[in-house]
Amino acid sequence: MLRKMKVLNYHHLHYFWTVAREGSLSRASAELRLAPSTLSAQIHALEDALERKLFQRKGRRLELTEMGHVVLRYADQIFALGQEMQTALSPRSGNGPLRLTAAIVDILPKLTARLLLEPALGLEEPVKLVVRDGKRSALLAALGRRELDIILTNAPIKGGRGNKLFNHFLGESAVGLYARTDLAIKYRRRFPQSLDGAPIVMPTMIAGLRSALDRWFTDHGIQPKIVGEFDDYTYILLFGQSGAGIFPAPAFASEEIQHRFGVNFIGTTPIVHWRYYAVTAEKAITHAAVRAICDAAQRALGSPTI
Repeated sequence: MLRKMKVLNYHHLHYFWTVAREGSLSRASAELRLAPSTLSAQIHALEDALERKLFQRKGRRLELTEMGHVVLRYADQIFALGQEMQTALSPRSGNGPLRLTAAIVDILPKLTARLLLEPALGLEEPVKLVVRDGKRSALLAALGRRELDIILTNAPIKGGRGNKLFNHFLGESAVGLYARTDLAIKYRRRFPQSLDGAPIVMPTMIAGLRSALDRWFTDHGIQPKIVGEFDDYTYILLFGQSGAGIFPAPAFASEEIQHRFGVNFIGTTPIVHWRYYAVTAEKAITHAAVRAICDAAQRALGSPTI
């Protein structure tokens, strides 16, 4: 007599999949907005249905059992197929506008991010643009779930376990140095040697740009006075605009930066470049607005077409 198979609860499977990808019950609870106790109960319900243990505790960590790895492989395929279905049905809903959901990493200047995003709004068909903020891990998870169409960033991003991402190089721009008018006039003379001892606002070391700038200063025998370091570029711009010090910004947006923020260009660091990447969940870009962004950026920044 054939044994009657239990119906799989896909909500429970999704909870398991999230915990396995996050590697932590607490992080998965935060992402799913469920209490850890509730999430743990759902995982146990899935284990009861499958009659297999999926996790084992090692100290304070949860590790997948051998059967847990098997279930994870199937879950990856199941949810990847579901995401493909969502992609096929989106980003349009009915006769509404094409929806583009984007995110921007903190170190990328919002002004240049706007310039990169603008071509999406220039399509003949109407586009609804949604820009999300959040922690890097949360944004990557959202991209993996196809809740985001694109992340704009200054460096390639690696996907996590079961979450493959694709980095599309858009191009690069020389880095310019800017400051409030009085500082710009003072430090423009004898540039770049004039920067020795000059106040400067910098990104933190987590940004690849920082190490390149440090090398450039060292190569020119310059020791600037670093008055502030920030993860979020918005603070670099605000403190630079206020006159706290000189600050780096992309040279390709020089005219708009000077006009919009009332600062002046001092000089260029020719061997230091600001790189731009579009990160997507698909290798082939099929979203019309994402394609418009990539094509326009590659034309403006001189990168080969993807």
